[in-house]
Amino acid sequence: MCVVGLGYIGLPTASLLATRGHSVLGVDVRQDVVDTINDGRIHIVEPELDVLVRAAVHGGGLRASTTPRAADVFILAVPTPFRDGHQPDLRFVEAAARSIAPVLAPGNLVVLESTSPVGTTEAVADILMAARPDLATPRAFHVAHCPERVLPGRILVELVENDRVVGGVDAASTESAVAFYRTFVSGDVLATDARTAEMCKLVENSYRDVNIAFANELSLLCDRFGIDVWRLIELANRHPRVQILTPGAGVGGPCIAVDPWFLVSAAPDLARVIHAARNVNDHKAEWVVARILDAAAQTTGAIALLGLAYKPDIDDLRESPALHIARAVAAVLPERVRCVEPHVASVDGLTLATLDAALSDAGLVVALVPHRVFRGLAAEALAGKVVLDVAGIWRK
Repeated sequence: MCVVGLGYIGLPTASLLATRGHSVLGVDVRQDVVDTINDGRIHIVEPELDVLVRAAVHGGGLRASTTPRAADVFILAVPTPFRDGHQPDLRFVEAAARSIAPVLAPGNLVVLESTSPVGTTEAVADILMAARPDLATPRAFHVAHCPERVLPGRILVELVENDRVVGGVDAASTESAVAFYRTFVSGDVLATDARTAEMCKLVENSYRDVNIAFANELSLLCDRFGIDVWRLIELANRHPRVQILTPGAGVGGPCIAVDPWFLVSAAPDLARVIHAARNVNDHKAEWVVARILDAAAQTTGAIALLGLAYKPDIDDLRESPALHIARAVAAVLPERVRCVEPHVASVDGLTLATLDAALSDAGLVVALVPHRVFRGLAAEALAGKVVLDVAGIWRK
């Protein structure tokens, strides 16, 4: 096996396969990541991943390199961000495809796991065939898409237990990919075509984005009308067919904050609800910035901003609304801002403080992310301070 991209999906996948008896080469463009993994250590935070990587490396099943080598199965698990204007940026996918082309052999399976716009898997097949015309007519290798569906904090469990949607660029590719995933997935492995598999992941995350946008829009309305949004949602959810989600500082992460834009950019005339939801969720962070600055103008002392990750109890800052909020406030009031993020050691452009240090001279405390460590904060620690609880963690 050759897994290209050793981030939050690639490294757990490579480690899992290695401990299942496969010989796995993990590939990453960063030499420091390669060195860390080859030493049996990890560069990301995920429960039990350190144990799995150590076992995989020391057992000889996993090694890392900056260069791909020949394999039976290639898994591409590289980032798919967007550029300015929310246009998909597929440079990492294209580079990953080109990197494996020289070592591709007849009968190989190439699986794109990166969440991608519809048609990307076919584009990967085209790149490989252009680079390897000797394998192109007829195509002598299989290409498929299988988007990940895991939750940070439960990745190692959900890689195995979650159902997987697998779609190839042709029937033979689908069959090959389904057979591969059934070797380690205990959930159902559902066969379809590549475009449907790509669309499925985009739809899943767009659905969640739309529902979160409704909750975030409610929080704005309730603030204007003087209503406790948390209590309102509790009451509304007592209806047997209503299940409103929880509002927050916005929406972040590499999936929900990104994937809907792939649909909007591809069909802006049709994806109107999805586009509106993206705007609502992006606006929520700007609204929080304005609320913090208003409160800061009426208080003295430091501003303690609690949480920078995009969701609770992880170290992932990708597309985090809390991080955007902290940077925006720090740009206006740099001397007053104290950021607390217990899951990371440093953040470019921001000074981190311990929770106790941030609270010691704070006149304004803002809960941006409901990390577990913040939930049990004693009432005395907040006494005499103005509290803005965006995350709703200190409600009675």
